[in-house]
Amino acid sequence: MSKECDVDKIKTELLGREKPRFPVEIGEMYEGERIRRPEMLVEFGSITVEKKWELVQTRSMDEVEDGKVTLMGPDLPELEQGGAYPLGILVEVAGAKVEKDLEGVLERRIHYFLNYIEGVMHLNQRYDIWIRVSKKSYGKGLNSLIWIGKALVWLYKSSFPVIEKIQVTLYTDKAAVEALYPKAMEVWAARDKRARELKDEDVQEFYACVMCQSFAPTHMCVITPNRIASCGSISWFDARAASKVDPKGPNFPIVKGACIDPLKGIYEGVNKAAKEKSLGSIKGVSLYSMFDNPHTSCGCFEGIAFYIPELDGIGIVHRDFKGPTVNGLSFSSMAEHTSGGTQNPGFNGVAIEYLRSPKFLQAEGGWERVVWIPSAIKQRIFDGIPEKMRDLVATENEAKTVNELKEFLKNRNHPVVSRWKEKAAEAVTEEVKEVSAEAPVVEVMPAGVELPAMGGFKIILKNARITAEKIIIKRAEKK
Repeated sequence: MSKECDVDKIKTELLGREKPRFPVEIGEMYEGERIRRPEMLVEFGSITVEKKWELVQTRSMDEVEDGKVTLMGPDLPELEQGGAYPLGILVEVAGAKVEKDLEGVLERRIHYFLNYIEGVMHLNQRYDIWIRVSKKSYGKGLNSLIWIGKALVWLYKSSFPVIEKIQVTLYTDKAAVEALYPKAMEVWAARDKRARELKDEDVQEFYACVMCQSFAPTHMCVITPNRIASCGSISWFDARAASKVDPKGPNFPIVKGACIDPLKGIYEGVNKAAKEKSLGSIKGVSLYSMFDNPHTSCGCFEGIAFYIPELDGIGIVHRDFKGPTVNGLSFSSMAEHTSGGTQNPGFNGVAIEYLRSPKFLQAEGGWERVVWIPSAIKQRIFDGIPEKMRDLVATENEAKTVNELKEFLKNRNHPVVSRWKEKAAEAVTEEVKEVSAEAPVVEVMPAGVELPAMGGFKIILKNARITAEKIIIKRAEKK
């Protein structure tokens, strides 16, 4: 990757073999530290910054100057307090045993390592990063991004002995960040394409990731050939490589065991691991269902699959979508119902790459149940959407409300419309011929039934389902 930038804005330091004397503490005790806006000096990335990224690339030994840390662009003292800025982080590693398969694994460790730094908060991955630096740590001497580069060098080399040489470049120059962004996207696309060639049925083991348990203690991400990690940055190949190079790390194998339900993706081995790693909180996981014991989510997911009850359909939204979705809720509002390591039927944290999977929410009908998706994501994964569904799924350009979406779906004859007809047929009221205590009555009120007005209120029951053990009918006495 080219590193062209204004030479007047370049800072470079070389790190020796000894641990640097950092101005703040570094360790696992700071994992999970949250930096709220009033405590924040500045932030990098987040939804307000269009281009941001972090990338790890393997190099030959002669391409890396060991311990070199370079900053291209303005440093912390030059940035306005409280502002949000672009950032690119490029980590280049070399070593006789450093394989290309390790790139995704090492890249995800940026999340781990930056959260080790006192007063630094890191969320998400790849092109979705969000980093905050606290005023308190800045006051202690964390007054340059060079320190963050030094921390990465030290933590990588102390955690991965296979890394013989490493150099880190941080870009805060907006033009440089934007210029290198397409290259980073190409690298990730190539990684994801390779992972698509393998299927769940081809392997005996899945892999787990518990990297985010400091944020979501009961969460365990299950990574299969057909289900990339929810953060979108760890494929089955990545997790396998990680478990081999760091057997005591956050990635480990899960023996699949018996397949209990192939449609929902329920496996004996996965259930056992989920129960163990959640200390009994999660007893079963459906890998490919968002309703029946859905997969848990931490908070680093790229997108959310959300149920739209008015249409019996599924919507998708990604982290960078601005404003309310078709159901009136924003990404951040729905993220509160999705994250935290709990199972939330109807809300499922997903990776964008997972939308290409042949097993994507297959228990709910997959793409035939999807009714709305942001145009940016639709364009990005267009070739992964079944051809017959490409023109049937609306974006914010065709529908901004549920009512608009309903009309769109009817006009396009989306498969979900047939589900409405089936439900309407089920809701037709049938004549009750016999009522008894032994046979409880379940009666569906037809749409629009009104109860007599009482006390100034009118009650309208629409498609209400009422259960009763006994019905008593009395003739009204004339007064």
